[in-house]
Amino acid sequence: MKVAYLDCFAGIAGDMIIGALLDAGLSLELLQGELKKLNLAGWQLKVEKVKKNGISGTKFAVQAKEQHHHNHGNNHNHRHRNLHDIQQIINDSNLDQDIKNTALDIFSRLAQAEAKVHGTTVEEVHFHEVGAMDAIIDIVGAAVGFHLLGIEQVMASSLTTGSGFVQCSHGTIPIPAPATAELLKGVPCQHGDINQELVTPTGAAIITSICHCFGPMPEMISETVGYGAGDGDLSIPNLLRIHIGEIKKNR
Repeated sequence: MKVAYLDCFAGIAGDMIIGALLDAGLSLELLQGELKKLNLAGWQLKVEKVKKNGISGTKFAVQAKEQHHHNHGNNHNHRHRNLHDIQQIINDSNLDQDIKNTALDIFSRLAQAEAKVHGTTVEEVHFHEVGAMDAIIDIVGAAVGFHLLGIEQVMASSLTTGSGFVQCSHGTIPIPAPATAELLKGVPCQHGDINQELVTPTGAAIITSICHCFGPMPEMISETVGYGAGDGDLSIPNLLRIHIGEIKKNR
């Protein structure tokens, strides 16, 4: 059985997941071809090799016309979508049903977390930055990547969330963001000593939807190792490491 182990020593975000999958051998051309099945116009992918603390990794980013610039705290430039809008986009696509199911599950979990922390209903949740083009591509792209690589089971390390505060459309909120904290219930995690958001709501929704278990890396035979780069530099390598291979079977 083909498995993937996500080593989240520097947290996790949607773009880091896809960067790691690309670094581990996912075809960019195949990924783009699948994402075009969403029938969403006005986006393009930027993929480049970068170094974090001397370690080479792949930086993945979505450049969308809806997003005038990338400064956090300027979320009014994002088109807001609700869960029904996103479900319709995914269901109307020509993507494989398994990919659709994975992406729909991730967005459903995210909507439930947002509704819980804001005291509203899933139907009334507007995703703000989560519903923007880049996050739709991140979530669907992650589902596509694991599917195309034939990964049958995903495992992950415990998570380091970071600490401090971050600006969002609701004002100043603590790290981890309330929706992130809600999604991480039941998952081993710690704040760590880095005063920055390391686990985003999108990253938390993806990893808690696709992972079968969290903990130390099992005894496995890695066939490939990839690194997905995060935004900015940290005191540690701002990378998500993925091991893809087979679990070692006892004879």
